[in-house]
Amino acid sequence: MNHRSALLLTALAAALTLGGCASGVKMNKAPVESKTAEPANANGANAQGAGQSQVAAVQAPAETNAGPGPDVPKSVYFAFNSYVVDGKYRPVLENNAQYLSTHPAAHVQLQGNTDARGSREYNLALGQKRADAVMKGMELLGAKPSQMEAISFGKEKPKALGTTEADYAENRRVDIVYQK
Repeated sequence: MNHRSALLLTALAAALTLGGCASGVKMNKAPVESKTAEPANANGANAQGAGQSQVAAVQAPAETNAGPGPDVPKSVYFAFNSYVVDGKYRPVLENNAQYLSTHPAAHVQLQGNTDARGSREYNLALGQKRADAVMKGMELLGAKPSQMEAISFGKEKPKALGTTEADYAENRRVDIVYQK
């Protein structure tokens, strides 16, 4: 390979890596909780009148987002180093695509994830490819692209924190997250 081709490939790789990093990786802002506890009065309320049950409601808001219901799976899992959607996940794509096609106001975020192996940049790109593959599959099954957003968390949002093969497999996924 000549010097010019090598430079072109390096520039292309850098652009793809940067494109993957800027591909919509978003962090949800959780409510900030005070680290200093206020003394509670006799009925369990603090000086601002917030009791323990109200604090819990702020920390864990009720799940009110739209979606096909708890009986419909909302995750697609992948083989190591792959972004090919296995055929066994077709019902997951079908059910979620059908919901989107019958609810035009609904919107999902397809969150691509990887296991902890590999560099941050590589895993962001792989997570994006996984999210894009799920998006394309759902689009072919009737969901509108305008209802879906494919993003990558790479290895930054694991479900399982261990280092066993089962833990790694749990983290190689795309989560279908319905937006409120």
